[in-house]
Amino acid sequence: MKREFNFNVVEKMRLWLLISLAVMVLGGVFMVARGLNYGLDFTGGTMMQIDLGELVVTDEVREILAPFELNEEIVSAGSEKEEVILRTKVSLSNEERKAIFEALGQRYDLQEEDLIAAEQFGPSFGAETRNNAVLAILIAGAGMLLYITLRFEFVYGAASIIALLHDVLILFSIYAIFRIPVNSSFIAAVLTIVGYSINDTIVVFDRVRENVKLMKKTTHAKIANESIRQTIVRTINTSLTTVLVIGSLYVLGVASIKDFALPLMLGILVGTYSSIFIASPIWAFWKDKTVGKNE
Repeated sequence: MKREFNFNVVEKMRLWLLISLAVMVLGGVFMVARGLNYGLDFTGGTMMQIDLGELVVTDEVREILAPFELNEEIVSAGSEKEEVILRTKVSLSNEERKAIFEALGQRYDLQEEDLIAAEQFGPSFGAETRNNAVLAILIAGAGMLLYITLRFEFVYGAASIIALLHDVLILFSIYAIFRIPVNSSFIAAVLTIVGYSINDTIVVFDRVRENVKLMKKTTHAKIANESIRQTIVRTINTSLTTVLVIGSLYVLGVASIKDFALPLMLGILVGTYSSIFIASPIWAFWKDKTVGKNE
């Protein structure tokens, strides 16, 4: 006689949903209270990259720039970390940028060629980026729903899309809570995460489909539990391996790489969570409520 397994992910669905809902509600409160911390790609502003010729603590640069009241973001750059990238949502004129460079030049003895880059960003670019990102996510979601419905059935597709929506909302909530800048790299990472997360979900659902045929006369909740048990090690190992690689890029990479790597790491972890604790329990709950036990 087959031993009864005790892997009750589906039975604790309310707990998983409450955890996710708590993060979303907290994120929503922060969004309403102070909004998302949009980067220059969305708000417009100024970026300056300057070679200071020596390794400098960013707080020291921030102290020099305090009289300009820029509310700036400063990060170190360059192979030797001798460069700084200054980002501010203030649209600076040529004269203002020159004054900032001269203020730093008095302290670090800068020459004209030490100003590596200076760019202005318009807010219209941000609106266009947001609209294109939303459109891309909607098209991707519709395509995935159609694909999973054709490969499996509609319930699988609907559960997968709910899990994807969960991932995106959790990611935005985390960014709202911790005031992490939302920029074009974040949007690109979200689109990448959508594809990665659906792959994890399909792996679990593929095993679910096999077990539906093998485990007759039992509830869909037990089928989902067994399918998760059979795939959970593979799913977690794959995700951890990917996170370790991206984590090394985040630690060793330049600022632009870090902007892309951070949401990727968070998204992979959230996507792994939703594939195990959200998508499959929703599928089981839906099937048990509408179909009941297999014949």
